[in-house]
Amino acid sequence: MSPHRREGPDASAEIAVRLADFVLRRPASVFPTAVLEQARYLLLDTIGIAIAAGPMEAGRIARDAATLLYGASDPQHSARMLFDGRRVSIAGAAYAAATQIDNLDGHDGYSPTKGHIGVVVVPALAALAEALPDLTGPDALAALVVGYEVAGRAGIALHATVSDYHTSGAWNALGVAAVAARLRRLSDGQLREALGIAEYHGPRSQMMREIATPTMLHDGSGIGALAGLSAAVLAERGFTGAPAITVEAPEVASHWQDLGAFWQVLHQYVKPYPICRWAHAAIDATRGLCLAHHLAPTDIKHIQVNSFHYAATLFDGMPDTTSKAQYSLRFAVATFVMHGRIGLEHISGNGLENAAVADMLSRITVSESERHSARFPAGRWADVVITTTDGRVLMSGDVHARGGPEAPLADAEIEAKYMEFASPVLGQGRAGAIRDAVLSLGERDSLFSDLSPLLYDPPVITKMLQRPAW
Repeated sequence: MSPHRREGPDASAEIAVRLADFVLRRPASVFPTAVLEQARYLLLDTIGIAIAAGPMEAGRIARDAATLLYGASDPQHSARMLFDGRRVSIAGAAYAAATQIDNLDGHDGYSPTKGHIGVVVVPALAALAEALPDLTGPDALAALVVGYEVAGRAGIALHATVSDYHTSGAWNALGVAAVAARLRRLSDGQLREALGIAEYHGPRSQMMREIATPTMLHDGSGIGALAGLSAAVLAERGFTGAPAITVEAPEVASHWQDLGAFWQVLHQYVKPYPICRWAHAAIDATRGLCLAHHLAPTDIKHIQVNSFHYAATLFDGMPDTTSKAQYSLRFAVATFVMHGRIGLEHISGNGLENAAVADMLSRITVSESERHSARFPAGRWADVVITTTDGRVLMSGDVHARGGPEAPLADAEIEAKYMEFASPVLGQGRAGAIRDAVLSLGERDSLFSDLSPLLYDPPVITKMLQRPAW
């Protein structure tokens, strides 16, 4: 053990102090420039997924349910739902947006947690900012970073100390509580209670159950957002719930030692496809072979995918729902081969009935590779062997999924992805205005409220559908 690393009660007490200083008092001006710049792109990417997911059935249900279950009218304790406009409680607004985003699996993630953070902290920021018209762009980005850094460490700590593989909602609730504690100016004691409440109320749901039978439950992040914001308000009013054992237990102290020194924000991945990232290495390996050898679908006789254990457990057949499509490796590879990309139209509606994709899927087999399994969760690896109709055997070699620090997407690629997902729903003009406003948040005189006219109103087509008939 390092002579500078403490363990036990003293270390836990020291971390509690450092955590409160980091969450509540570290000014945006001392956050590294690269960290805040990365936060802009994570925010933009997540907003793009929120926009594209808006018309989907899961998002509509979540927003309607929020109005029924979590209605509120006090402007100080309510918020408009993203790209909807109806006012509900701040917890309800975060719940609706997180559920909406969670059901279009194109949002960012962090490999060591085996899960996702932006899906909850972006909705939390948007809900809380409604009551903060003077919130500057840098301060908004700093609050977002706080959420990422707290949630990521809570997730790693949870998975290191329990046997089950829990959904992201089980631990990303703590990141939401931290964002709320910072923006609502909670005390050190209230922050501690909020983290304890969020952890206790976070859904300890089983991820592999959802993998086996994909549904709209997805990664539990909607309830995680609800639990995190509820926890902050409860703690603000005097409700107790500390300690959070994923923060304060002596055996997890090592996971918090580098808070404020190692920036997990810089190690998030951004997805090039709206598919579970467990399938991405296989897609990218197939993509590389198709591009290198100029393969058309008619050139392919068989595709053998070798990947890690969890990737091999993904839904195996031709999906009949969007939820299943996003958790299907064979379908994802077949779709990419047929279309050269994977868009929302391919994982929903008529895309689920494409006979050519179904035929290609029948030519794909998936096997677990111990070599790739040993690299998980630090990495997402696969290799692919394509046998062509003229008898060639083409091997990709080991390929890591794109989008993370191993093979990051360029800023221009992230912007292009955002526009691809946002423009069909909002139109080029409004989508472009959101992009420009988000990317300007790092400027000292920017305000998050500059985004307000762009973030909360429903798309024009939705407004027209909601108009009463006269």
